[in-house]
Amino acid sequence: MKKLVIMLTTVVITGVLFNSCKNESNKESALQKPMAQVAEMSVVDATSSTINNMQAAFKGETTASAKYEAYSKKAEEEGHHEIAMLFHAASTAENIHANNHKVVLEEAGQTVPEITPEFTVKSTKENLEDAVTGESYESNTMYPGFMVIAKAAKNEMAGMSLNYAYRTELKHLEMYKEALAALIDNNDTSLPSVYYVCPTCGNTYQTTTPKRCGISMTSAEKFIKITSLS
Repeated sequence: MKKLVIMLTTVVITGVLFNSCKNESNKESALQKPMAQVAEMSVVDATSSTINNMQAAFKGETTASAKYEAYSKKAEEEGHHEIAMLFHAASTAENIHANNHKVVLEEAGQTVPEITPEFTVKSTKENLEDAVTGESYESNTMYPGFMVIAKAAKNEMAGMSLNYAYRTELKHLEMYKEALAALIDNNDTSLPSVYYVCPTCGNTYQTTTPKRCGISMTSAEKFIKITSLS
């Protein structure tokens, strides 16, 4: 089989991905770091790698969902209700991503293992810092790389699931940065306390929503409205 050569430069990656998400939110941005050039890879190799990547993404999102829910409880215990709401909303979104990834794997005939999330809950400030680090990695490195390989494998379903998560994580990253800055300034009560999560892609909105999801075009009537921690 002829090898599919993937030669992507920073300009190509930035241009394609930026054009796909620039209308979603002024907080979203193009890739902040250039992605390393992907070596020669056959379609067969790309297919195998995509399966491995989807397994890793499923584990990561499952863990993130559980972790953020634990972080939410910690924030509430420390008197940071608005930050607790953010973590709770993000946990809901990450669970949607995990379920999407799981479906992709099952459609490919793969067995999806049970995941036992492992993480450590610290102070709310440290938890926010951890969230920023995690979302930065996912949105700047992991998901862009996974999407490139899924495209090489011609796996449109995987590409869609990965793109849903990627574009949502860009928004979560900015929300966590904003929350961390507000916490440091002792102004976190000014943060939003109402969130809407798209049930299709996990896209997360604060306070209000458009008529349709900016990522999946799902009607706002179907959004999950989050107004409490229960």
